Amino acid sequence: MQQQEIVKMFDEIAPTYDLVNKIVSFGIDKKWREEGIKEIFKFIKPNKVLDVACGTGDMIEIWQKYNLEICGIDPSKGMLKVAKKRFKDVKFYNSYATEIPVKDKCADVISISFGIRNVIDIKQAINEFHRVLKDGGIVLVLEFIKEDKKQILREVVNFYSNKILPKIGGLISNNKKAYEYLPNSIENFYTMEELIKLFEHKFNTLEAKKMNFGQVGMFIFKKK
Repeated sequence: MQQQEIVKMFDEIAPTYDLVNKIVSFGIDKKWREEGIKEIFKFIKPNKVLDVACGTGDMIEIWQKYNLEICGIDPSKGMLKVAKKRFKDVKFYNSYATEIPVKDKCADVISISFGIRNVIDIKQAINEFHRVLKDGGIVLVLEFIKEDKKQILREVVNFYSNKILPKIGGLISNNKKAYEYLPNSIENFYTMEELIKLFEHKFNTLEAKKMNFGQVGMFIFKKK
């Protein structure tokens, strides 16, 4: 799928995106986001955060608890329309992760949660993360990752993601295709080790952790 097609898909499902997420995830994604942000403070005390692929702002909601300067970035105008209604005091940019419209070395932390697998040119996005982060800056990545070995419990999780989620999401959003794309994109993505390797030329890995029976990876990278 082309980058513009992915963005158009998110524009279409934006009005019902939050409702579907709450129903199909049972709210567990919020726990993963909270855990990831808490881990950040082991390595840095940030002042400015860029939340890339911010969607409707679920990550921003958690960042706001820490009284930081936050900017949201997303290529989907539909998603940003929802986010702007939720967070009137946050500055948002309608832009791709590969073309972040901010100056060099301006941010302490970049977070990207469940969005990097929707970026076609991940290497260019990583270059942009490196450019806009201050020296020693941190990238927090939360993402569904491809399994590197078979696990029974992971197979159960995969069955839910591949068979149940598309039906529920498609019914509520009236866009079954979008919710078939999302689980398929996980199987076409990287393993934990492969994603780490992509970041290695620009970042050091501080932490890499699997959650939800290996379906979700939490990564913390530090700018070299």
